[in-house]
Amino acid sequence: MGEQVDALKAFKERQKDVWTYFAPLEVLTTPPAAQLVRFAGVRAGQRLLDVACGTGVVAVTAARAGAQVTGLDLTPSLLERARENSRIAGVTIDWHEGDAEALPFDAGSFDVVLSQFGHMFAPRPAVAVAEMLRVLKAGGVIAFSTWPPELVMGRVFALIGSYMPPPPAGVAPPPLWGDPGVVRERLGDAVRDITFDRQRMSVPVLSPEHHQAMNERTAGPVVKLVEMLAMSDPARLETFRTEYIALVRQYFSDNIVHCDYLMTRAIKR
Repeated sequence: MGEQVDALKAFKERQKDVWTYFAPLEVLTTPPAAQLVRFAGVRAGQRLLDVACGTGVVAVTAARAGAQVTGLDLTPSLLERARENSRIAGVTIDWHEGDAEALPFDAGSFDVVLSQFGHMFAPRPAVAVAEMLRVLKAGGVIAFSTWPPELVMGRVFALIGSYMPPPPAGVAPPPLWGDPGVVRERLGDAVRDITFDRQRMSVPVLSPEHHQAMNERTAGPVVKLVEMLAMSDPARLETFRTEYIALVRQYFSDNIVHCDYLMTRAIKR
């Protein structure tokens, strides 16, 4: 048991480091943030928590809509960017460094709990969703955006995973959060009125090769994989790059990589 706890702790420390590169990608996640806030029906005066808030694009959007917003993320450098984003926008947000699996808030503290491509990376889905629902009041809204396993980003994460050492026992693949059947099972009887929708994040690039090069600078899992393979197995790194480009090419047209994602909304019983 102690070994598993230590392995999970080490896994989370690696995650904290992995996502330090993410900030430049906020330009891509800003439009989906508005989609999620609208989908959740955020209203002025609501108490709202943005879980795994990253650079704060959802939190700032919700605050500009008049919500009383709290944002939480594991990675300090992303919170620094989030604070700067809220300062520029002229909104007040209560920022916290913390873990989606151990939210530092009382039960029923929030009217709305959101997460955009964030909570899905918590290693234990059952723990993360239990925490999100614990801090949500009865009748409150939980809503999130996630990458489906069968589409481009889910397939990219599966490709990366095939080159990496296996995660600790009990760590679920993040894109399973993009499967409506899995989402229904994980939310279970704690919610009612589950609603799904699909949206598209458009990534402007000149070629699949440009997409690959961009993600080697900004997408933490790709950055770390490339660093590892460059030191240990350069030939395997080139194989990975070839496979990555071939995968992305399937979703590339008119200088856009079309990244479709799933949105989920439900009401806590």
